[in-house]
Amino acid sequence: MSESAEGPGPAGDTGGAAWSGSEGAQAYAAVEAATNWLLGYPFVFGTLSRRVGAGSVLVDYGCGPGKIADRAARRLGAYVIGVDISPQILALARTGARAVAEFHLVENGRVTALANGCADAVMCNHVLASLSTREAVLDVLKEIRRLLRPGGLFVLLSTDPAHSGTEYASLRIGEPGEEYGPGDQLTVRLLRTDGSWEEMSNHAWPVELLPGLLERAGFGDVAQHRPTVDEASAVADPDLVRSRRWRAERVAPPLVVTTAAAV
Repeated sequence: MSESAEGPGPAGDTGGAAWSGSEGAQAYAAVEAATNWLLGYPFVFGTLSRRVGAGSVLVDYGCGPGKIADRAARRLGAYVIGVDISPQILALARTGARAVAEFHLVENGRVTALANGCADAVMCNHVLASLSTREAVLDVLKEIRRLLRPGGLFVLLSTDPAHSGTEYASLRIGEPGEEYGPGDQLTVRLLRTDGSWEEMSNHAWPVELLPGLLERAGFGDVAQHRPTVDEASAVADPDLVRSRRWRAERVAPPLVVTTAAAV
């Protein structure tokens, strides 16, 4: 999420607690997210660019401080709406994400300010890891489906808990040698811009479960892609690509981009 978190935007049943209050919002905004800017966001934007442009409405579900939404608005030229469960996070987003057209609060699992089928596309970056149960995941996916027009594009970015304990450039998912089942609690370590590490509690959602959950929520044409460093060399910031050797990212890419269409 730009300079924001590798972990979930606080848009689910537990995410708000992780980054609650003004101090939590500031901490969320201070995470470096280099691995995401190499293997995550450029691929989300690239996928969206094939369907989203001027005149399109794009919702960022779990927008956090708004930096990813802001970048998407500037790159894609779309009318971008950010939504999140945290009022403090949204207050921070409104001060910095100048290209984002609107921000709205998620209350009781619903964005009441937005009508059914209002969006041409929705992106959702690292939100599901904040959710502790399948029911909570399904509720979020169903709300995203409600926001999308029929045929609308959904792009979901998530980490893969199968790579637990691997030390990536800016994050570590879980503990070395541990295996995590659906919804299991794990700790994610995130590199901050000052060089220190932030730890937060997440939940494991194996990426192979996502297609079935999406179909239950009203989506079809589900596809998954695990971006590689070689692919990133063509789409990510060249300075970022050259800034590190990305050893772990080359061996076991940790991010998965899942796409689906609203049925």
